[in-house]
Amino acid sequence: MSKLKILGIIPSRMKASRFPNKPMVKILGIPMVAHCFERGLLSKLVDEVYVATCDKEIFDFFKSHNGKVVMTQDSHNRASERTHEALHL
Repeated sequence: MSKLKILGIIPSRMKASRFPNKPMVKILGIPMVAHCFERGLLSKLVDEVYVATCDKEIFDFFKSHNGKVVMTQDSHNRASERTHEALHL
């Protein structure tokens, strides 16, 4: 019997109403979303970590750093919708 794969999906977008551009704001020289991604990789509970985004800047950052990232639609109203789409791509 094969083991089920457990994925971590981090939804991220630049157009947040409370803090626009937050995912790419640098903390100690590293974008905030990259910190989240790295912490996800440290988890012993997940097999893979992905970032789900509708923004080219975030997508390009992770691609250039060999991170797992998927491009989603920009029409989602909630992070759970973006996560759902990413899971089914």
